[in-house]
Amino acid sequence: MDENLQIERLREGDKNALYSLYDRYSGALFGVVLRMCRDRGMAEDLLQEIFLTIWEKIDQFDPSKGKFYTWAYRIARNKTLNALRKSDPLIQTEDMRVYKDIREEETTQDFEALNGVVMKLEDHHQKVIELVYFKGYTHREAHKIMGVPLGTFKSYVRQALIQLREKYPTAFTLLLLCLDVIEHG
Repeated sequence: MDENLQIERLREGDKNALYSLYDRYSGALFGVVLRMCRDRGMAEDLLQEIFLTIWEKIDQFDPSKGKFYTWAYRIARNKTLNALRKSDPLIQTEDMRVYKDIREEETTQDFEALNGVVMKLEDHHQKVIELVYFKGYTHREAHKIMGVPLGTFKSYVRQALIQLREKYPTAFTLLLLCLDVIEHG
């Protein structure tokens, strides 16, 4: 079904439109949230909050300003950052399962291998990759954190990606695959 039609139906209060958009985008948004908070339970809770916010604030979405996914991504990112800022240390967040999910272990190993390769880059290149790809900051936010001009920051990102692609083609491919999974579910 056409996304614009689903959004219009959602504006009219049609829950089935929300379910349809959830089916379409929940995987990608969950990947973004999980990558940022690194806690499956927290990510699942935040995903529910994200779609509740989409339901409540759909009238604020303006298709002339961008795509629905971009708008939903911003909601997901902001909700996650807010949750991470106000994390309550008294709440148990550890995984108490006896058996871990095999796919989760494989993903962790992939991220660890990728992180090992990133650690071989120069310090400023490591920092840009960490801020943008692992912590989910935008270029505008991350350049301020690093204290460098936006153009310089974008050059660092480009240089880091070129180095990864040239020196570590397997890791670069892994980075692209991880980003694709995160963006598209």
